[in-house]
Amino acid sequence: MLEKDILIRIRKDIEKCIDKTVILRANKGRKKTIVREGILEAAYPNLFVVRINNEYDSSRKVSYTYTDILTGTVEVTVCSQTQPQVKIS
Repeated sequence: MLEKDILIRIRKDIEKCIDKTVILRANKGRKKTIVREGILEAAYPNLFVVRINNEYDSSRKVSYTYTDILTGTVEVTVCSQTQPQVKIS
């Protein structure tokens, strides 16, 4: 029951940050960590979507589950111009 409450809290924190710029740090295994910057586009009951723009003027969407944040596979840092960065974990 406790784990379910934590996932609900993570989902609510993500929902508050929709349309904000975020920095994603994803652990891809074997000492591979990918850091990307994008815009939090949508939050659904089981996952959230981030739109990432790259240096070639193309964009792509990546999705992660709230469990990824809970297990530490993904770290989300919200960038805000008026406030310091907020880390969701």
